[in-house]
Amino acid sequence: MNDPGANVARHLREAALRSPEGTATLTPSGRGRDGQVLHEARSFRELDRESDAVATLLESEGVRTGDRVLLAVRPGRELITGMFGLLKIGAVPVAIDPGMGSQSLLGCVKSSAPTAVLGTRIATLLSRLPLTALDSIRIRLTCGGRRWRKSIAAVGTTPRPLTPRGPDDEAAVLFTSGSTGAPKGVRYGHGMFDAQIGIVRSTFGILPGEVDMAMLPLFALFNPALGVTTVTPALDPSQPMRADPEPLVSALLSEKVTTSFGSPAIWGKVADHCETRGITLPSLRRLLIAGAPVSAELIAKLRVIAPHCVTHTPYGATECLPVTTIRGDELLGEARQLALRGEGTCVGRPVDGVEVRVIRETDGPIGSLDDVAECGPGETGEIIATGPSVTREYDGLPEATRLAKIREGGRVWHRMGDLGRIGADGRLYFLGRRAEKVRTAEGDLPTECLEPAFRQHPHVVRCALIGLGEPPRQIPALVVETRPGAHPETREARERFGAELRGIAKVNPRSEMVRHIVFQRALPVDVRHNAKIHRLRLAEEWTARLAP
Repeated sequence: MNDPGANVARHLREAALRSPEGTATLTPSGRGRDGQVLHEARSFRELDRESDAVATLLESEGVRTGDRVLLAVRPGRELITGMFGLLKIGAVPVAIDPGMGSQSLLGCVKSSAPTAVLGTRIATLLSRLPLTALDSIRIRLTCGGRRWRKSIAAVGTTPRPLTPRGPDDEAAVLFTSGSTGAPKGVRYGHGMFDAQIGIVRSTFGILPGEVDMAMLPLFALFNPALGVTTVTPALDPSQPMRADPEPLVSALLSEKVTTSFGSPAIWGKVADHCETRGITLPSLRRLLIAGAPVSAELIAKLRVIAPHCVTHTPYGATECLPVTTIRGDELLGEARQLALRGEGTCVGRPVDGVEVRVIRETDGPIGSLDDVAECGPGETGEIIATGPSVTREYDGLPEATRLAKIREGGRVWHRMGDLGRIGADGRLYFLGRRAEKVRTAEGDLPTECLEPAFRQHPHVVRCALIGLGEPPRQIPALVVETRPGAHPETREARERFGAELRGIAKVNPRSEMVRHIVFQRALPVDVRHNAKIHRLRLAEEWTARLAP
């Protein structure tokens, strides 16, 4: 057998050798007469052979080691075989969130300059449009098309050699969600993926043979490396909040899912569905919820509907994931009271191998850690992190790299773009995005120092602290999205709801600084998690609406 070096695709090969008949994927194939979601199964050996076939097909079409390939495939088995087929030949998948809007998507394609596209029939057809952003694409391969099926049908039984890759060789380009600006491409090396796999395995205790439903498609790609079965959820990744929770719950039950990753928005829908119907999820042992702060109310619901489950809230970013993590039961104790009082949302302690610090806020690049002061315990500042899973640079954006990275010898620190503090207990407390803090004449207000106090109202889905006007003399305002049926339709109803919010938020001494409380049926959120609120956009819109 060849030595693949650090090629991350070797993990699938190892799973196929270790557990050839173990179930690797369960992809929705329809509904039974009783309405239950039906799944098509593939073993680890079949998945390894199918990705071998895709690798051979890619090479026959002219894709070479180091080539960038736009991966525009629906979640499921074909996404995994496509991804591993690319990795096996040392090609570089470019993954962009679907649904981010044509302008942003084309901007991502143009900046990453892929030479090929591996996608659905619609994606390959659209790639032929006479647009400048698509000029770099010269090879098109339709996932599930005639050539794809023919290649898989002809695959042999001898495993295909993997192209050797080093830990620093480029493995993929993944794009940020763009919640506070344009999405940026992040360059991942094979060694970084290896580090993430190790961290996920050791931090969360995920064992071979478990069954996972990953509500974020890219997280399903870790499963073959962990020897875990992947159940593809029946949802549109470009519109996750429109998902019907019924088939999700059906699959969680029928396939005895033991672990799952998703955003607070998705799991809020699942929890509400189960709560109203008296459904429990007895097989669920582990739940990872990330993408935005998780409310204590959601954690409390999950403890009832999934009685054997431990909830984890990992904190991180596309540029470094995970950084810290905290268990749900920790969020329901003293940490919740601290969050309500404005001390920040606790995101736990650093995972193995990752170091976290909080430094004084600094505008512009930081050449060395010697150029900045570290904050003391309890002092609010800018969060930075380093470790083997921290990426070293953005793709084709040297200025963004200079602003976000601090180099210290052989280590790279990533500036998270978040505000936080380290408590006397050594845990990290998140206070919001630096770019979204409200700058008033009386001082700065990080978003997470006020939002939790208002968010505890039972009829509030989410809320956003924004600044009206120009810094540093902004006026704090709160924009509230309510649960269905609770939106106040009249001026009197809005005033009454606002008074309730102010009353419940008195636990926070700074809640009186909020001058305006306004209501909006749906707050703008990111496509990936449907949880990160576009506060800067809201601030611009409401400044115009409330201007005298």
